[in-house]
Amino acid sequence: MNGQTQPPISAGAKLRQMLSDPSKTIIAPGVYDGITARLALESGAECLYMTGAGTSMSRLGMADLGLTTFTDMHAHAAMLASLDPSVPVIADADTGYGGPINVAHTVRSYARSGVAGLHIEDQVQEKRCGHLSGKLLVSRDVYFSRLRAAVKARDEMGGDIVVIARTDARAGRDPEGNSGFDEAVARLKGAAEIGVDCLFFEALQTEEEMEQAVEACPKVPMMLNMVQGGRTPQISGDEANKLGFRLVIWPCLGMEAVVPAYRQALKTLYKTGKAPVEQNMGPNALFEICGLKELMAFDRDVGGKAYD
Repeated sequence: MNGQTQPPISAGAKLRQMLSDPSKTIIAPGVYDGITARLALESGAECLYMTGAGTSMSRLGMADLGLTTFTDMHAHAAMLASLDPSVPVIADADTGYGGPINVAHTVRSYARSGVAGLHIEDQVQEKRCGHLSGKLLVSRDVYFSRLRAAVKARDEMGGDIVVIARTDARAGRDPEGNSGFDEAVARLKGAAEIGVDCLFFEALQTEEEMEQAVEACPKVPMMLNMVQGGRTPQISGDEANKLGFRLVIWPCLGMEAVVPAYRQALKTLYKTGKAPVEQNMGPNALFEICGLKELMAFDRDVGGKAYD
């Protein structure tokens, strides 16, 4: 009808548009809670990445050894996606949390919560962080079954959410002992044939491998995982773009920044009995990061007087 405003584009559709531009590489900072997500949004981030490791550590206080459940991960992803629906959130979905039916349920649930994209991996259920040693993988058949379930669920919902296939084969092994770079390439080529939207080659170990990985799978956008202190060499977004990557995630960015700062603040507190002098933002400034002014304005706009 004339005069009606068009509904806003979904986060998934927006992420698809962004991935379709080969001239630009998306930089997605890792966020692990509401405050780090708000800070990233404040900085102008065009895409956010919900780290599974960060979710495990922030919600459970536990290392990333597959302890988070679907409920933990979905609730966290939904919260992050709700903060600014115009900014796509890509969320870790681990192994999909079970067989094909579970994987499909995960995809549907993430999509209905406004999550723009998610990645499904080929580790066993007793999984671990991608940059730890000793990873065990499921067979190709099981992995491809997971991906087919994810793609079918995506298509049945209209095709917005971006399905990303992750393989840990570079630094892991399957029940037949298959592992290494070539096995990872074979798995990602199979994933591309199934119809996933993006490829995630975990734990690339040299810049030469990065280049070879993109060249081996040229038809589907590929993302790069930059973990400080991990197995993959650190490169810039511009360098990643030249190599052909469409998306770069920095999952540990927030944790790497916060942990040493909080440790130092604790030392100062125990030594002097006071907080560090530079920690003087006050409640109002902290709350403003998390939408204080917008929330109060909304209350006023609908006739509320609670915050006059």
